[in-house]
Amino acid sequence: LTRVRAFVILSIIAGSAIAVTGELQFVWIGFALQLFSQVAECSRVVLGEVILSGKGLKLDPLSYTMFMAPTSLVVLAVAFVHSWDPNIPRAFLELRHYMLPNGLLAFVLNVLVATTIKETSAVGMALAGVSKDIFLVCFSSIVFNESVTSKQAVGFTATLGGVFLWSYLKACPGSAAEIALERLLGAPAAAAAEAARSEAAVAAAATEETPLR
Repeated sequence: LTRVRAFVILSIIAGSAIAVTGELQFVWIGFALQLFSQVAECSRVVLGEVILSGKGLKLDPLSYTMFMAPTSLVVLAVAFVHSWDPNIPRAFLELRHYMLPNGLLAFVLNVLVATTIKETSAVGMALAGVSKDIFLVCFSSIVFNESVTSKQAVGFTATLGGVFLWSYLKACPGSAAEIALERLLGAPAAAAAEAARSEAAVAAAATEETPLR
């Protein structure tokens, strides 16, 4: 992890923190639940990257989804039993025409998530989730007239700027802009160039590897 990439991640975290502090209806319980869910989600994504791209299994996205499905079923079954309502069977019959499309959509989403983790990284997947959340907030503001403060807008802008910069650094490793930022953050020019070349070599090696089918 170079200084530039660490700086980009910290800027994204700072932007997200600014957006949270600008929330008009901030509730600590909701914040704690969201924090716990994000820790669990990040853990899942990191483990997914290890399974999909790390040493050992290197599963393809479809195989990964197949192995994850039983675990998800057990967790959902426990929640289903705990929150059982006698009206569920009647509601299921009324909405049965939507069950198959909903299941297919969930399957496609899981495969796309696995593909994103494999082709980018756990960090890339997390940043994609952050961008999705910002899009949903903006969409709600436009369509449902939800309130967005100027402080939140600044936080969203900083976060999206960090995501864009991270994507640029991943797409163009060793670029002049990255080396210039490394020098700006105090890294020697030779060390910055060597770090950029090393990351480019690692990315190229990962692209050439053939996954286990």
